Amino acid sequence: MIKSNLKKTFSKLFLSGFVAASLAAPVMAADEFPDRPISVVVAYGPGGATDFQARIVTMMSGAVDADGNGKYLGGQPMVIINRPGAGGQVGWNNFATKAKPTGYELASYNVPHFIAQSIAFPKKVKYNIDNLEPVANWGADPAVFIVGKDSPFNSMADVVKFAKENPGKLTVSGAGLYVGHHIAALQLDKAAGIETKYIPAGGGVKAMQFVMGEQTMAGFNNLSDAFRAKDRIKILGVADLERTKEFLPDTPTLMEQGIEVDDSSVNFRGIMAPKGTPQETIDYLAERVHKMFGDKRVAGKMTAGGSPLRIMDRAAVKEMWVKRQAYLTELLADLKK
Repeated sequence: MIKSNLKKTFSKLFLSGFVAASLAAPVMAADEFPDRPISVVVAYGPGGATDFQARIVTMMSGAVDADGNGKYLGGQPMVIINRPGAGGQVGWNNFATKAKPTGYELASYNVPHFIAQSIAFPKKVKYNIDNLEPVANWGADPAVFIVGKDSPFNSMADVVKFAKENPGKLTVSGAGLYVGHHIAALQLDKAAGIETKYIPAGGGVKAMQFVMGEQTMAGFNNLSDAFRAKDRIKILGVADLERTKEFLPDTPTLMEQGIEVDDSSVNFRGIMAPKGTPQETIDYLAERVHKMFGDKRVAGKMTAGGSPLRIMDRAAVKEMWVKRQAYLTELLADLKK
């Protein structure tokens, strides 16, 4: 009898201990975030500026210190997943509607791209600043006006003169609709009083190829892409408020050449999460990813690749998103007139 009672008591203790351990397991897993690799969707194709930079700024994600402890993200790597199409719309639509809010599924963002598209196509796209959560910003890449190496155009004055004499004949490539390139092209038309034909190429790499292959007469592209291809093209102007002295010190802005195109098309890039991601996970990522972007190895690789760094924390990105939303709503309404 005593032996039987002891057996029953031991069984109850074992069972209660097992249940308690099982209930505690999810808490331990949450405390140990991340315990597996984190995916980062890039809504553009391999080799373009966003993909190129995303791979650099996340390369230290799996780094560990001398004691074997994770330096930034618990030693877990970030894995880039390319989902290109329609100037980012394919990848961002998929992310906004299907990504699980666990912290393990993130995406890169491009501003003004995703904000401008949500304004221009409110029924077509499923993303906006209200259903996405910024984590941190790594860079700001101005749009530049480019032509082929053998182009007869050597300045923006040459471009404007041709466009005025041949309305609608000047073809200008860009990554897609309502990305920074498209906004710069719309601004150019209005500021210079010309009519160009914008050709959305479906990505920055293809847009560059259109120019180099003479499928279009000119194009707007990312400074970082143009910098890496500067021996095969001519860069005639920068769509920003001042020259990028670190990379293209001798290339004037469009404003310096008498064309009032400001910094509306500058491409901010960073990491975001889907709405509903637990706040403690967002806070963890915001702190660690921000520090990771500032790693000296990241800075060296970005500089070598002609990619301007502009590191911003979550609070600064949230503020930037709200300001750009208001500004782009007004700008696009004005440019469509």
